[in-house]
Order: sequence, then structure tokens, then C-alpha cells
Amino acid sequence: MNVLSHGEADFPAQLRRMLAPSSLFDPAIEEQTRVIVEAVRTRGDEALVELTERFQGARLTPGQFALSQAEFMAASLQADRSLRAAIAETAHNVEDFAKRSRRKNWSMRNGHGARVGEKFDPFLRVGIYIPGGAAPLVSTALMTIPLARVAGCREIVVCTPCDRSGQVNSALLHAARGAGATEIYRIGGAQAIAAMALGTGAIAKVNKVFGPGNAFVVAAKRLLFGYAAIDLLPGPSELLVLADETAHAAFIAADLLAQAEHGSGHERLWLLTTSDKILRAVQKEIDRQLPRRTRRELIERALAHNGWLVRVSDIRQGIDLANQLAPEHLEVMCRQAERIAGQLVTAGAIFLGNDSPTVLGDYAAGPSHVLPAGGTGASFAGLTVDQFQRRTSIVEYKNPALKKALGAVKKFSEMEGLDAHGWSAEIRLRAKTGQ
Repeated sequence: MNVLSHGEADFPAQLRRMLAPSSLFDPAIEEQTRVIVEAVRTRGDEALVELTERFQGARLTPGQFALSQAEFMAASLQADRSLRAAIAETAHNVEDFAKRSRRKNWSMRNGHGARVGEKFDPFLRVGIYIPGGAAPLVSTALMTIPLARVAGCREIVVCTPCDRSGQVNSALLHAARGAGATEIYRIGGAQAIAAMALGTGAIAKVNKVFGPGNAFVVAAKRLLFGYAAIDLLPGPSELLVLADETAHAAFIAADLLAQAEHGSGHERLWLLTTSDKILRAVQKEIDRQLPRRTRRELIERALAHNGWLVRVSDIRQGIDLANQLAPEHLEVMCRQAERIAGQLVTAGAIFLGNDSPTVLGDYAAGPSHVLPAGGTGASFAGLTVDQFQRRTSIVEYKNPALKKALGAVKKFSEMEGLDAHGWSAEIRLRAKTGQ
């Protein structure tokens, strides 16, 4: 990992390197993704067949994209009792959290006495991407699909990669189907995002695309914004730990290794600490724990590429850097963690104290683990149920309220040189008086 200290002469230069844009904005990745998206746009299912064979190693026909009822049944039969219990536990927490976040219709009377308000309707057809390349992310099915169901979406389309034989992980398939997916396709990568956003012969277009993925998946979501609505940019995993001398070095090391093991090589990890002792101890703990991890090589690649151990001058500097980095996950292992969290305003999710590891958010706590990454947390929030709802404003004027509004309407119409605007309101009042 890269080690920095506020006392070093080149600290500002090193910070600039640490704050450099993530892989979400890599021009090379974007250009490669653009080629994939264009292929799907122009050649539809034919392109999906070619891209699935190239990237997933499976030769499929368009008729084989969709998972069958027989495959759903087989996956369900393979699910043992412990898996079913884990799925039920997480689904319960996610659904309870989602129900609290669901938006409700409302109305009020404005200054003219007219009724104005908002109504919230579920998107009719949504697409959800569930990664399954380096690891079958069963948990992602439970962090996305139940939100769509709680929101009331009628058609919930899932795309997830298959293996070389065309099979989808049975646990992931069982979780996705049980959570409420109405269609599941064995298509992965940027091409899956393009298929859902644009539509092909075999996969009908969706209204909005959701879900995390690698840098290519996120680049596709950026490129396809407008063809369909997009939830957020949940790219390769990130974790920032803000720690003082009260933190546990072994816990910090374990959490950094956990988020580094996803395997893309574009993960980003930071420790910002006020304690030299903690920094040294975390280094030792990483060296001690790493050999025990089954994905050691993937972890080492992520740590070498974008892992940072930073000695900050004080907590204030740590808070400032954390807000600049806008990490996907942010653990606060400090005294007065809750007070400090109040000053952290760009993170995707915040975990307070020594006993709140990020993995709880990944798997079981309740809030969705689909979170903004790559610094986009400064502009986007994590996935919530209301993102599966369309907002529509409602306006209802009766004649007395229209009469009160006419003066302002006519003035704006006059100023903007749009006389037909003013007349469209005035004609109603004239009709009422017979003029």
C-alpha cells in the first residue's frame, strides 16, 4: 500500500495523486464500452450473441438468453436450509428499511387556493444488473429486487452473467427469483446494460436501469443515460476508514482486505488516521492477515494499485479529505463517532464505531449496498426505494383560483413576449363571464 504522512515535503503532491479520478472516468474504458453499446444498438441480439461468447465464453442463441421455469425450480431445490435462512433474514431487513423510505402522495392549497401536490407511481418496467463474474453476488439480488417489489414495479428484469456452459449460479438464481424478479437473462457486462436500456428482440426495453458493476458496466450506464433513466454510478468497491488511537488495527486491516477482494483491480482503499501507532499496526495486520485470504492475489493487486495509508495532522484534516474523496463506504473508528459523522457529507454509507464493519451493509443491515463510488457520492445518494418511483406533479385550479393567478400569468406572458400563454388562462375567465 502507499504510505503518506502530513509531515512529508511531497505530501500535497501525493494527495493529488490519491485524489485522482477513479476508473469510472477512464477514457480507455469508456471508449471500449462505447463500441459495445453501439454494437448492441445497431445489431441487437446478434451483437449479444457475439459479446456473450467473447466475454463469458458461452455460445447462446437469443432464445436461450432468458432463464426457464425449469431452471428456477432446479435452483430452488438446491438451496439448503442455511441459505434460505440467510436470504430471509436479509430480505426482511431490506424490505422493512424500504417501506420506511417509500414516497407517498400529498397535496396542499397554494396561495391562489388551488390544489397542488405530487403523486408517486412505480416504474412499470425496471432493469437490474447483478454482477456474477469474479463472484456471484447473491446479496446484490436482495439489495435491489425487493426495493422494486416494495415500490410496486410490475416487471422486474434481471441481467446477470452466466458461466462458459451458460449456467447461472443457483444460489443467485434462487435469491433473485424469490425476491421478485419476473424475468432473468444470462447476459452480463456492458452489453447487458445496453440491452436493457435500448431493448433488443429478445429483451424488451426498460424504463430505468439499476445495479452495481465493474468499470465497464458503470461506463455503459453513463453512456446510456437518457435512453433509460439510470439510478447512480456504483462502481468498483471503495472503503475509507477514519481512525484515531481508539481504533482496532486488526479490524481496520480486515475491512480493507474485504473490500479489496472483489477482484476488478480498480477497488480503492484508504486509511486516514491521526495515530502513527495505528498506521504501523494496520500495516503489520495486513501482512499478517493477507496470506490467509483465498483471493490474496486479487487483494494484493488492488492494494498496490490504489491502497493508501495516510497519517493526517488531525481529525479535521481527515474529515476534509474524506469529503473530497466521497467514498462508497466510510467507517468512523474514533471517539465521538456520531458527532464526526455529522460532518461527513459525501459518503455513500457511514458505519459508526469499531463493531460496525462494512460487511454488515454488504449483506444484512437493511440499507441497500448499491452505493455511489468514484467520488460521485458528492452528487448521488445510495439506492433507495423511492428511486423506483416516478414523481408527477399535480395541479388543479378552479375558476376563483384561476382569477387570482391571472395577474401574475399575464405579467410573465407580457415580459417573455408569449402572448398565447397569457391568453390560454384569460380565455377561461372570459368564457365564464360570457365575454
